[in-house]
Amino acid sequence: MGSDPKVRAGAVDVVRHWQDLGYLIIYVTGRPDMQKQRVVAWLAQHNFPHGIVSFCDGLVHDPLRHKANFLKSLITDLHMRIHAAYGSTKDISVYSSISLPPTHIYIVGRPTKKLQSQCQFITEGYAAHLAQLEYNHRARPAKNTTRMALRKGSFGLPSQAEFLRKRNHLLRT
Repeated sequence: MGSDPKVRAGAVDVVRHWQDLGYLIIYVTGRPDMQKQRVVAWLAQHNFPHGIVSFCDGLVHDPLRHKANFLKSLITDLHMRIHAAYGSTKDISVYSSISLPPTHIYIVGRPTKKLQSQCQFITEGYAAHLAQLEYNHRARPAKNTTRMALRKGSFGLPSQAEFLRKRNHLLRT
């Protein structure tokens, strides 16, 4: 919404870890589709791995319901299995609604006693979380998946050169 959110240290490495294991990366946001270009450019600029990005259709009053419905449709219509989900405390209800076990829900934020049994809090940062994933052997390669090939065009953005040309043009004008 006009600001440039900071990337938490190690977040990109965690997403790359899951991608390297063969999992399809899906970014689900409650932001309206009119922000698609900005959000996708931000992901590409910060070197997040390519993946599917879901937006709300226009402005919605309940973005959490949109997220839940999108994930439910992936599970029921496409027979996908969600292996791990990341977000903030407001996303716990979304992930619980798709029957994701608390051991597979990772939340950034201050732990609370009320929510502690519903998720895994990432309290020491993403780098420590990644080390824990690797140490515990929790992150196993995806089974029986068909690898989806995504173009190198940065989440469906124009090629890098064209994107930079447009950005430089905007900066000059």
